[in-house]
Amino acid sequence: MGDERVCAVVPAAGQGSRLGLGIPKIMLEIADGVTVWDLLRRRLTPWAEHVHVVLSPAGKAPFQRLAAEAIERGEVSVSVQEEPTGMGDAVFGAAVPYWAGHDAMLVVWGDQANLSSRTVGEVVRAHRESTAAGGPGLTLPLVALPDPYVEYEYDADSSALLRVRMSREGDECRPGGLSDVGVFCLSVDGLAQSWPRYLAAARTGTVTGEVNFLPFLPYLSRELGWRTTVVPVTDPDEARGINTPADLEFTRRAYLRCTS
Repeated sequence: MGDERVCAVVPAAGQGSRLGLGIPKIMLEIADGVTVWDLLRRRLTPWAEHVHVVLSPAGKAPFQRLAAEAIERGEVSVSVQEEPTGMGDAVFGAAVPYWAGHDAMLVVWGDQANLSSRTVGEVVRAHRESTAAGGPGLTLPLVALPDPYVEYEYDADSSALLRVRMSREGDECRPGGLSDVGVFCLSVDGLAQSWPRYLAAARTGTVTGEVNFLPFLPYLSRELGWRTTVVPVTDPDEARGINTPADLEFTRRAYLRCTS
């Protein structure tokens, strides 16, 4: 990775209420002795020198036991998001001291077990190349989905991220639209200062009442002029997080296929 220091930040404070299991989704078992955390760590550590996980108050101690050896070696750190107030608060509230000393931050959702290491590597390489000339940058992998839950409107001519549509906030996403795969790479230079500026004018979600993290990305691109790079992803399975029992079963079958 050259001299660029990358910190992966994993917001994992959700309890997976739709799964009804009562544990953080990052601790879900995918196969005998293999958890979502194990899969994420395998895919992130070749590209990030440090991994920071943001947990709920109840999730901190169980996760610390699960990741005890890596935490003791200083490869992994944890913090707590006291209230479930959104991904932005997890990244810019609880986690700032842990990523502020790096050159780039790789935000990865804590249930993104179908993410490939190849995609992570392509994102980090593309981000390094796009920011080599100087100035902050935003790099995100996008995949076309028949029925996206989140849709990104990207203008390839101007290399600007124009808008994010979110079904969870009542937006209508277009069939065949571009969706993320739960990974976002952002330059650290100026990032911590940009979030409060965004908050000053940000609207809360019409359904959740939260200030969402995803609209912050077009703000960086369009309003602050951050260099924006899209990395195409061809496998739609990478976009599938674990939100329902069907998602968990899919992830378990996919893992068995790739290890058999």
